[in-house]
Amino acid sequence: MQISAGIDVGSGAVKVVIMATGANQEERLLAKISSRIRRREVAKVVDETFNAAVEAAGVSDIHYVATTGEGEDVPFATGHFYGMTTHARGAQYLEPRAGAVLDVGALHTRAVAIDQRGRVTDYKMTSQCASGSGQFLENIARYLGVSHDEIGALSLQGEQPEKVSSICAVLAETDVINMVSRGITTANILRGVHESMADRFARLLKSLQFEGPVFVSGGLAGDTGLLAAIRDALEKKLAADATPREVVTHPDAIYAGAIGAALWGGYRYRRLGQGGVAWTAATTTATQAA
Repeated sequence: MQISAGIDVGSGAVKVVIMATGANQEERLLAKISSRIRRREVAKVVDETFNAAVEAAGVSDIHYVATTGEGEDVPFATGHFYGMTTHARGAQYLEPRAGAVLDVGALHTRAVAIDQRGRVTDYKMTSQCASGSGQFLENIARYLGVSHDEIGALSLQGEQPEKVSSICAVLAETDVINMVSRGITTANILRGVHESMADRFARLLKSLQFEGPVFVSGGLAGDTGLLAAIRDALEKKLAADATPREVVTHPDAIYAGAIGAALWGGYRYRRLGQGGVAWTAATTTATQAA
C-alpha cells in the first residue's frame, strides 16, 4: 500500500490529509486535520497539523509528501503542486461528476473548468482586493457581531437583501457600515453580501466552457447562505444555457486542495517509479531527540 500526504497552506488555515492507494489503485482518505493560522507561526502550525494527521491515520511511513498553496517552503515535502490543479483533482475525487470548481479562498476566488480526470482546462480569478473572498465576509461578520457558523442561516432569513455596490473590499465594507446606520437588518445585509459575491462568481463561471455540476470548495463551502446565492445567481446568469448548472459541495470540501495534492503526489510517485519513503516517523523522532 502506498501512502501520500497533502499539505494545503492557505492564508487562514493549514489543511493536511493522509491518503492510501491500494494495489488496485483504489484511493482512500485515511485522515484529515485543519488548523487556523491566526497569530501562530505558519511553520509551527504546519508541523503540528501534519503530526496530528499522521497520528490520526496510524501510519509510520509516507512515500510522498505533497504541498500546495503557500506550502513551497515546507522542508520535509517531496514536491509542490499549483493550487488550481490540486483543487481540481480534489474536487473530482469528492464529486466525480464535477465539471467546474469554484474555490472560495481567504483572499481570492477562482473558477476552474475541469475534465473527467480532474485536469484544468480553463480558469478565471477575482483580484486580491475584490469583495468576493472569505476574508472579506469574515470582516463583515465580525463587524456585525456574527460568528462564522451563524452567517449562512442568518443570510437565508433575509427577505430584502441590500447588495454592496463596490468590488473593492474596503469600499464594500464602508457600504455595510452605512447599511447598519440606516437600520438595515443583519440578515438582509448578509444576504446582500452573499448575493453580491455570488454575482461575481457567476460571471467568472459564465466565461468558462464546461459540462457538469459546479463544485464549491474552500473555507466557505459550508456556508449555506452563500451556496443558495450562488445557485440563484447561476440560474439568472446562465439562463440561456440549454443545461442547468447544478451547484454541489461536500463535507470535506475544505480539504479539496490537500486531497488533490496527495493524489497528484501519489501519481507522480508511481509514474516516476520512485522507491523508498519520503517521511518516516522513526527518522523524525530521532531528529527531534538529537
